[in-house]
Amino acid sequence: MLLKTLRDQFYTELTEHYPETEIQSFFNLLSECFLKMKGHEVSLNLYAPISGKKTEKFENAIKRLKKHEPIQYIIGTTEFYGLPFKVTESTLIPRPETEELVQWVTDVSTSKTENFSILDIGTGSGCIAISLAKSSPNATVYAIDVSKKALIIAKTNAKLNKVDVEFVELDILNWQNEPWNMEFEDVKFDIIVSNPPYVRQLEKAQMSANVLRHEPGLALYVEDDEPLVFYKTIAEFATAHLKDQGQLFFEINQYLGTEMIEFLEGSNFKDVVLKKDIFGNDRMVSGIKMS
Repeated sequence: MLLKTLRDQFYTELTEHYPETEIQSFFNLLSECFLKMKGHEVSLNLYAPISGKKTEKFENAIKRLKKHEPIQYIIGTTEFYGLPFKVTESTLIPRPETEELVQWVTDVSTSKTENFSILDIGTGSGCIAISLAKSSPNATVYAIDVSKKALIIAKTNAKLNKVDVEFVELDILNWQNEPWNMEFEDVKFDIIVSNPPYVRQLEKAQMSANVLRHEPGLALYVEDDEPLVFYKTIAEFATAHLKDQGQLFFEINQYLGTEMIEFLEGSNFKDVVLKKDIFGNDRMVSGIKMS
């Protein structure tokens, strides 16, 4: 099959499911993954023959896209903070808003000239911990997650990006009752950062089909009557494991910014700051542990 024919069939099959610009983006990403051709190279090689095996890969991708499976899961990779990350349905797909959280932590970290420690809670693909380890060579970075499958991916991503991160399997909601690695238990952190589950069940109607059907609910959703359950537990953990004047960073539900400020100010944190994301939504909050 010629590349032009393959491309035409790809567009025809997906026209009823996605806008043309998105289909074009999908085809370019798949071409780079399966054919090792960038978008402009596709245009220059429209009459190149494509093998049956590679054609089958595109046909399989079409089937998965029709089920609204995220393109990142289909190609198995994504980019975050300028770095490559492997992703599977055991991990969330990193969002641009989370890059802003990493940048905020990085900006604070640049003022630290000596060695310091960072803990990422609910690491998933490892995108936050690994990006911080890459941008902060003076930092010792730890990361925890409740999911064994997610930690396997995170460890793979640390190797891929050539950074050292100490990963620990831990259910943060039960941190006081779980056995701890002795080396990890004695650490006091300079910075704790987390992008925990924060989407309320009532907000599911606003989610796109690809998220609802494919991304891990364990990393996304909380009950309507306990929307701050992870924040409360992590703040309690931080009170015990942050150094005095250590800083806590959260990504948050855009509708709960005021509640988060009030909660942190009432939980032994000072200088609480709420920041908006690139879309103008309340998305990040930080506070400093009082001495």
